[in-house]
Parts: sequence; structure tokens; C-alpha cells
Amino acid sequence: MATPFCAAAFRLTFPPSAPVPGFSSGRARRGVVAVRAEAETAGGSGINPAIRKEEAKVVDTVLTGELSKPLTPYCRCWRSGTFPLCDGSHVKHNKATGDNVGPLLVKK
Repeated sequence: MATPFCAAAFRLTFPPSAPVPGFSSGRARRGVVAVRAEAETAGGSGINPAIRKEEAKVVDTVLTGELSKPLTPYCRCWRSGTFPLCDGSHVKHNKATGDNVGPLLVKK
């Protein structure tokens, strides 16, 4: 069973000409759509496949004054071999899953 890691609600408005199942045509329709992102790994459900699994929660603190570069990418896909820094592993992950995750960019 997949574990949700992100949930959001969006308000959508469809123009009168757009065909929307369950709505009559001729007037603008509004609705709320709930979106939940999920992921599964080979070892069970969850987002993190293997990084520091022995810890109850993976937490990293970064002091921006100690960054050596003016722009530092941090991993958000949990696939980086240099975690918590991004190594571009999200590109392969995105192609394999259809996801669109990218790094968190921290500016000094």
C-alpha cells in the first residue's frame, strides 16, 4: 500500500464549452479536486528507498553562511548518491515514473 507524502486541493473553473463528465453544458462549472502524490518502493511503501533508514526521521540542517557555492542543489527525490545534495538522480527517477521532482536550490 502506498503512503501519501503530499496532499493539496485545487479550485478549477471550466469554460462553458469544455466537456466535463457529470456536468451539464452551457454554463461555467467549478469544482474542487484533491490531489495526492504516492510512491511505492520495492521494500514496501514510502518515499525514501534506502537513505538512513535506521533513523526515526531524516533531518538535515544547513547554515547558509557555511555553503561553499552561491547556489547549492539539495535532493528532493531521495535517490541521490550524495544525499542530502542533489546528484541529478531525479532525471532517471522522473523518466521511469513520470514524476516531475527536481532539486531544492539554496542561494547563499
